[in-house]
Amino acid sequence: MILGVSVGWLEIVDIISRWVFIFCLSYYLIINLQWYNYSLHRVVTKHHKQRWHLIHFLLPICVFLISGFYQQNIIFYLYLYLIQVPLLGIWTLKIDKKLVFTRRVTRFFVICFAFMAFNEILTFISNNFNHNLRFLYLLPLVFGCIFSRLYENILLNRYTQMAKEKLAKMSSLKIIAITGSFGKTSIKNFISQILQKKYNVYASPRSVNTLKGLIEDINKNLDTDIEIYIAEAGARQKGDIKEISFLLQHQYAIIGEVGNQHIEYFKTFEKILQTKFELLDSKHLLKAFVYDKNPLTYVDDDKKALIHPYSNQLRNILATLEGTSFEMQIGDVWYPFETKILGEFNIVNISVAILVAHTFDIPIVEIQKSVLNLQPIPHRLNLLTVNQKVILDDSFNGNLKGMLEGIRLCTLYAKRKVIVTPGLVESDEDSNIKLAKAIDDVFDIVIITGELNSKILAQNIQKSQKIILKDKTQLENILKASTAENDLIFFANDAPNYI
Repeated sequence: MILGVSVGWLEIVDIISRWVFIFCLSYYLIINLQWYNYSLHRVVTKHHKQRWHLIHFLLPICVFLISGFYQQNIIFYLYLYLIQVPLLGIWTLKIDKKLVFTRRVTRFFVICFAFMAFNEILTFISNNFNHNLRFLYLLPLVFGCIFSRLYENILLNRYTQMAKEKLAKMSSLKIIAITGSFGKTSIKNFISQILQKKYNVYASPRSVNTLKGLIEDINKNLDTDIEIYIAEAGARQKGDIKEISFLLQHQYAIIGEVGNQHIEYFKTFEKILQTKFELLDSKHLLKAFVYDKNPLTYVDDDKKALIHPYSNQLRNILATLEGTSFEMQIGDVWYPFETKILGEFNIVNISVAILVAHTFDIPIVEIQKSVLNLQPIPHRLNLLTVNQKVILDDSFNGNLKGMLEGIRLCTLYAKRKVIVTPGLVESDEDSNIKLAKAIDDVFDIVIITGELNSKILAQNIQKSQKIILKDKTQLENILKASTAENDLIFFANDAPNYI
């Protein structure tokens, strides 16, 4: 007896089954939202494995509704417990990017199940439920999404105001904002390492580069005694970087090389370029360092006076597996630099860090020492020796220029070479074809991970031995079986398996 209504064991089974069903849908939905920065539009339109939506979301809903319409609950129970739950469990075990139970995720489940409980109470009270209206049981999921989004927007507005007030109180704080299609994190880390010799510097962690991420970073991690704050600005659509500029109101901007990265979101290079140059929309902007080959098409005349181009003051470049050296012009003088950082493209990243350090009045001789002692960024052209094999780890690099430079470095290694790569993600077909042909000229064994680019890479790699690996959990076993001592293994990009 519940709320004055007699409940039999079949009704109890039905209630439990509905809750399990909604939980499965909620779990699948929230983990996908977390992957795509809580954008339902991106989950629906940009997901690279749409069949997952069919298997774990759409098909279960169809079975639930159809079985209810024909009043065949046994079909629903069999499908739920013998197909849906086991498939979701296996899928959860296989994915490499698990759900992180943040406060936001917890709030989503609480809101969703609060509506579920309310729905069940109404059903008990009415005691006359029409099975043709079975879709009403799905409303808690809909309401959970809507009310969760509304609540998160309220919180975001509050936290945004807190971050702005905190920055306003730190009147002597200098802020450096960095954007570009690639190299943002490397530039940020190089600047931080050089400036910290003289200043109290804080850089946003890892690859945090969204408005929400920076707001959280400012509120939680930015100490009030920090002198220089260095932040990345990323984007998936026009206006994203403008919002970050309005938040930070930075004095210094760095716009690295702009290319076709994330072209699937922006559709055209012009939109990418326009979005990146939103970094100049800070009211307090004093100076902007801009990669010299970026077109200035979308820059207002009053902002052009603040732009200092970089990358054209370099000569005598030498980039090998042992390290990198170059000369750079500062003023009228050419200065030599050496570094342990690998990759010719990183010279450009280091050069803008040098210009920023010079702007902050660090002596050239001190900058030279700092450049020599720069520490590599994890998973970005890191050279390691593991089990008598040479590892070139560039798994966090996902752009064509960087991957081609990694391949060039591999040509300097005399022995057998193996590459592990999913290809280029969020890029175009031509770029992946160019990458495949470069791989084919250099590597003895090519291990293609994931399904996204497997077909196009396999079609354009003819000379190398190819291994297509759909399930990355088998990668370690494949490497043990197919590599030997003194092999070089190049990890080029590492997309999660939902891509």
